[in-house]
Amino acid sequence: MRHRIAHRKLNRTSAHRRALLRNMAQSLFEHGQVRTTVPKAKDLRPFAERLITLAKKAKAGSITARRQIHKLMSDRSLVPSEHQEAYDMMNDHKRAQTLRASSGRRHRTGEAKGKLAFTGESVTHRLINTVAPKYQDRDGGYTRVIRLADRRIGDHAQLAILQLVGDEVGPGSLTKPSKTARQKRTDARYAAAITASRGSGGKTKSAPPAEADSAEVAQPDEASEKE
Repeated sequence: MRHRIAHRKLNRTSAHRRALLRNMAQSLFEHGQVRTTVPKAKDLRPFAERLITLAKKAKAGSITARRQIHKLMSDRSLVPSEHQEAYDMMNDHKRAQTLRASSGRRHRTGEAKGKLAFTGESVTHRLINTVAPKYQDRDGGYTRVIRLADRRIGDHAQLAILQLVGDEVGPGSLTKPSKTARQKRTDARYAAAITASRGSGGKTKSAPPAEADSAEVAQPDEASEKE
């Protein structure tokens, strides 16, 4: 029996798998949801919920929990969504100033500093100060997995959305998946065939009535009787 085997390998090495979970957890806390395959979503769910539990302890003042968050998830700078367009128009020097202070440390809160209209926000700061307070009265069950009807192009893997509970955002085409290119071509051929059949049906002449056919057939019989 498969004892003490709790996670999937996901066709990756241990280091690659840890990096994958770190990056996906950071994206989950940045956007509120991530779209991935079902096996990855199932492995990411307990990892993300453990981070939220540690964040609740860190919010209460635990330094050990904060250090564990940095150990498990690492850290990166997030650009506020309302300033994303302005950040895209900056050059590399301005971007570096926005994300890091002159000392080289990351900006944490995302607030304006000095001549900067905004700064980068630490993903750890967002987790502890924004995400964790939503679940102070909730003991576990911080995320949900929503299976999608459409599948990934290429390997046909089943897709899912891992979403934070409370961020009620529609997963997109959940009930009616988008049509593939083959289905669109098939619909176009059927529409063209229907149009052609309707056009040809309007031009054809109607067949003569059945009574006329019977009269034409009866004429040679009458001629033979006269003879």
